Amino acid sequence: MFKSLRLVPAALALALVASALPASAGQRKFAYSYEATTAPKGAIEIENWVTWKTRGTADGRVDRFDFRHELEFGLTDRLQLGLYLADWRHESTPGGSETTYQHSGAELIWNLTNPTTSFLGTALYGEVLVGEDVVKLEGKLLLQKNIGPVILAYNAIIEAEWEGDDLDEKTGVFGQTFGASYAISRSFSAGIEALHEIEFADWGKGSASVVSVGPNVSFQVGRVFATIAGLWQVTNVDGEPDFQLRTIFGFSF
Repeated sequence: MFKSLRLVPAALALALVASALPASAGQRKFAYSYEATTAPKGAIEIENWVTWKTRGTADGRVDRFDFRHELEFGLTDRLQLGLYLADWRHESTPGGSETTYQHSGAELIWNLTNPTTSFLGTALYGEVLVGEDVVKLEGKLLLQKNIGPVILAYNAIIEAEWEGDDLDEKTGVFGQTFGASYAISRSFSAGIEALHEIEFADWGKGSASVVSVGPNVSFQVGRVFATIAGLWQVTNVDGEPDFQLRTIFGFSF
């Protein structure tokens, strides 16, 4: 616990440095779905994520805030690298609160087809996260269709997680996301997103499906963008968030 807390000030310092850099960001349309397009070669972008998840229990409400600080690089016009400088969490329960460092890692996105010039935009996504007594791997198939001012995005997701002192606690997750966004103007878009997840303890029988749905908005002011989505759980599964709100704000230079 104390080792984890010592890393939190470093994460905050990185976020403050990132916020002070000059910016000219590309607008991101979705908070839970990745688009199939990638940053152009030589582009550098900073993204900060905040996700609030809340649920009720018999003893009171549980609130969790997940933070992520990421640097993205356009390696080529079709290959994008993301570095997760720090993922950390603050959780409040009826019994108290705790702030912990979670993990750091990297992602690669390889664009295969362009959603504007091809019938369907496609990309492959790979991610690895490593923390104290935890290793996570994630793969995604990213699909995108542009129809005039409308952008449709779908992600198929598979996750594998190992936790514990000997990394002997295994969990798998299958997920899907869907997003639709309409460009009201060049700088403002609004739409809807959906998230579906099934967890498999020890890669055995899956848990109940969890589905959350809600609106999103995305806007750009000068050289800064922000995307916000709020999702309500529509499946009534205990132990899962009743509501979650994700905000992503980015800068590029």
